Amino acid sequence: MRNSFKNLTLAELKAKRKELSRKYMDFRFQLVIGHVDNPLQKRMLRRQIARINTMIGQHERALQNETTTAKPEKA
Repeated sequence: MRNSFKNLTLAELKAKRKELSRKYMDFRFQLVIGHVDNPLQKRMLRRQIARINTMIGQHERALQNETTTAKPEKA
């Protein structure tokens, strides 16, 4: 699961982050209510969201670097 996000595009990563954030919030509510089978899943979801956020940042920085290097310099 750790490396399964490497092949995704920026739009897919953002969609996945939204999905996992929703799952994380639902899981937190279930944790308060007490209907959770695996309480360590909270940590796993939080870490997956962090990995996706890191990859989104890398994609955005790469796009930003491409646009700044592609501009011709004015003389």
